[in-house]
Amino acid sequence: MSLALLAGFVARQATAANPLMPLRILRSRNVTGANLTQMLALSGMFAFQILVALYMQNVLGYTALETGLAMLPAAVGIGAVSLFGSARVSARFGARTTLIAGLVLLIGAMSLLTRIPVQAGYVTDLLPVMLLISGGGLVLPALATLGMSGARESDAGLASGLFNTTQQVGMAIGVAVLSTLAASRTGRLLTDGQSAAAALTGGYRLAFATSAALLVAGLLVAVTVLRRPRAAAPAAEPVRS
Repeated sequence: MSLALLAGFVARQATAANPLMPLRILRSRNVTGANLTQMLALSGMFAFQILVALYMQNVLGYTALETGLAMLPAAVGIGAVSLFGSARVSARFGARTTLIAGLVLLIGAMSLLTRIPVQAGYVTDLLPVMLLISGGGLVLPALATLGMSGARESDAGLASGLFNTTQQVGMAIGVAVLSTLAASRTGRLLTDGQSAAAALTGGYRLAFATSAALLVAGLLVAVTVLRRPRAAAPAAEPVRS
């Protein structure tokens, strides 16, 4: 149903005299690539917050407060990298390289989670993940830069609105799909006679593996589709009389 509605929307925008979203904006490789990368990356990244919290509480027996404190390094790391590191790294190496580096860190975090044990230790099994997930602080600012760089000045508002929309869509799809996969896998393992903790862990592992695959797909789009933004032309010096 959702795909049918999306197809109908695109068809209408292609024929409308005054379209809500002129499809010409999708002709830009950076606009299209950045939005596609964002959907894939956030589908894999955003579900991390929910699934890891569920794993800590349902498998490890953490309280809500303990779960929040355990995830604090990830939140602080993402915020710190986004506010204090992302702009400097992008200025030195470019937004595309910064994005790729951030995605590699996220893939590393999700890869570690695919091997999470039933009896995990926080320092050995979870803290490295919390530190690697701070790569998300590089991803979103770089994506915004790349997505806006491909739009004409007259389309800046449209590009920003599209970027915000695909961000929300990516997060919603990620939570729905990965949670469903985890629940389905857990149910099968329970039917096979595994304990509740082992079954839940197996379900979360599948979700994390899918998350890693989504991030790898986002990385491939970033590498093959996105291009370094063109530097702005220097302003002409005024003619002195």
